[in-house]
Amino acid sequence: MPKSRTRVVLDGVVQNEEGDLTNYMLGVCTIAAMGGLLFGYDSGGVASRSFYLKNFVPDLTMKGTTIQGHIYCRPGNQYLDLFTSSVYIAASVASLLASSVTRYCGRNVSMSLAGFIYFFGICITAGGINFIMLVIGRMFVGVGIGFAIQSVLIYLSEIAPSNVRGAMNQCFQLNVTIGILLANYANYWTADIKNYWTVDTKSGSGWRVSLGISAIPALLLGVGSLFLPNSPCSMLERGQAGNAKELLEKLRGESNNVDQEFQDIVFTSEVAKRVEHPWKDILKPRYRPHLVMCLLIPLFQQFTGINAIMFYSPLLFRALGFGEKALLASSAITGVVNAVATCVSIALVDTSGRRPFLIQGGIQMSICQAAIATFIAVKFGVSGEGSLSKSDTDMMVVLICIYVAAFAWSWGPLAWLLPSEICPLEIRSAANALNVTVNMLFTFVIAQSSLIMFCTFKFGLFYLFAGFCVIMTVFIYFFLPETKHVPIEDMNSVWKEHWFWGKYIPDDVIPDRDAFRHLNM
Repeated sequence: MPKSRTRVVLDGVVQNEEGDLTNYMLGVCTIAAMGGLLFGYDSGGVASRSFYLKNFVPDLTMKGTTIQGHIYCRPGNQYLDLFTSSVYIAASVASLLASSVTRYCGRNVSMSLAGFIYFFGICITAGGINFIMLVIGRMFVGVGIGFAIQSVLIYLSEIAPSNVRGAMNQCFQLNVTIGILLANYANYWTADIKNYWTVDTKSGSGWRVSLGISAIPALLLGVGSLFLPNSPCSMLERGQAGNAKELLEKLRGESNNVDQEFQDIVFTSEVAKRVEHPWKDILKPRYRPHLVMCLLIPLFQQFTGINAIMFYSPLLFRALGFGEKALLASSAITGVVNAVATCVSIALVDTSGRRPFLIQGGIQMSICQAAIATFIAVKFGVSGEGSLSKSDTDMMVVLICIYVAAFAWSWGPLAWLLPSEICPLEIRSAANALNVTVNMLFTFVIAQSSLIMFCTFKFGLFYLFAGFCVIMTVFIYFFLPETKHVPIEDMNSVWKEHWFWGKYIPDDVIPDRDAFRHLNM
């Protein structure tokens, strides 16, 4: 049975202790979090498959997969880069459009559009007969991803009680990791499917089956979102106060007293209605901490080096002597580590807090990056010529797994959670769109430049990423306050008490809220 809702004070901040999770809220979160499957499955990708390379970019096919050889500078191809990166450009632009749709039409409408647009893109890509069709399909997939990330994260943060908001929001990232894992296994099990679409039956058509599978979660999100309610915050933005309170009671359970929480949401909604131009208002000093975090957190996430490793590791593993099946098996192993580590974060983020995970993860990633750089430097030197034994290759996989685990329980999920929970309602859609845009843009930059950077900096690239991990860990230590258990409507209290950001938050924010509560209870 749900517990009653009480008010407590922690570190001078008024906080809410929520009741137990209801079956209804769990069901709503499960459907909404499907957006993570779309992003994750696409990230699992097929760009590294040898039969894909033979079909569409034959010049990039790796003919030499021996352990001997130069590992730093591998052949590149502008067409493959375009295929890989087009989705991120489309997602970054779409997230800006999704900001308006999410605010004015509702979170559920934006999620439904995400599912159907992604489905349309997959149909084009999986049925593609030339490279142009693949890129067009990828662009639609990117638009769907942009809409999904922008709306799902806000929706999960708004409907979840504060004491489990971290876990509920991270269901999105868990689905991302599950999507990556499913894509890796789908790639593995469809590798030997012959090509019945063309005369050439030697190259295989497993990539079509692998891509087509992602149409299933896309339809589930698109259709399921049609039956999801808007969040209480979104309802109040459109003047549906009665429906908003009924929904809140249904989400929290009928035995819970939701009056206090509802009044908090009404207050934030009234403030939000005064803001007509969120993209202009987000530049005001009072929103400075939110703007900085929504810019730097996604940037830092990408400069952990996670996508450089993910994009480059197939080529690196080939150079180290992994065959096609072994390469996919190694990717599947890292996928399992990614999913399990994310579950660790979900289990502990609402008790241990956000800051400890970010700080510990940053330290662990910096050590792993430095270890990988040193390992490659010793074995291959600056020239890139050398050899690895089986135990050496196993060690490389272990180091990458330890690194992936650190990312998966820290900067992976939390870089999505924090921007969606720290921003006030009036700028929430715009701020989260900015977060998604920055993330996708720098994902694009890393995807386009990872091979060039590795060829230029050699093993030093991993030292560079290790340095970034140190910088962002120091930044979190000094500039990010702890947000666990803080109601999303009371988040300004956290910023007001921070030693640096407090000067940007107006003194009358908290008194105004208290007066509003007194008059409306």
